Amino acid sequence: MRKRAVFIGIAAAATLLAVALVPLAGASTAREDALAATIVKVKAGAPSAFAFKLSTKTLAKPGKVTFVVTNVGKLLHDFKIAGKKTSLIQPGKTVRLAVTFKKKGKYAYLCTVPGHAAAGMRGVFTVK
Repeated sequence: MRKRAVFIGIAAAATLLAVALVPLAGASTAREDALAATIVKVKAGAPSAFAFKLSTKTLAKPGKVTFVVTNVGKLLHDFKIAGKKTSLIQPGKTVRLAVTFKKKGKYAYLCTVPGHAAAGMRGVFTVK
């Protein structure tokens, strides 16, 4: 009788462990996807009030890019690329914009605040 109780306890523990590990399998896949994505840091308002400075302007192959846009200037800015746009970014604040580039090409980026693109807040991001 005692052996049976020990066996049932071990079986129950194994079942609980297996159930607990199922969500972790999915989480690691999401983590791998996040790590596979390219991160491009963007400084809005640097080095001048009407400029963007990107950590890279080229992507080696099509795929997901997360643009981490920080407004280092004193004016409101936003960031638009490939039909996606951030909200207006307050000075000193940071926002993220996820974009999936499905094909090679040149993609224009700009600030849509009136007059900012004309003053220099624009450029080209290349996907090879």
